[in-house]
Amino acid sequence: MKNSDENTDKVHHICQTYVETKASRSGQAGLKVDKQFEYTTALEAQNRAEREADREECAGADAYTIIEDPSTGEVGSPSFLVRLGTVPEIEEF
Repeated sequence: MKNSDENTDKVHHICQTYVETKASRSGQAGLKVDKQFEYTTALEAQNRAEREADREECAGADAYTIIEDPSTGEVGSPSFLVRLGTVPEIEEF
């Protein structure tokens, strides 16, 4: 018999920060993930993104929620709570 917790979707609230990368040979600068934090509530993730975005070395920050199906390991598309500063296009996420 399976434990009922195994069938319960897991909700993850994430704050992810970005830093700018130097221009490559093509002359284009980019972004890369700098830090990632997980929180128990959406508000905590959003508050952290707002604080991180204020740091001088931070190019931008996202706070988002994703839902994971623990039985398959599949993760749904992010539901953004806030996007601050310079962040990747959603299609790139």
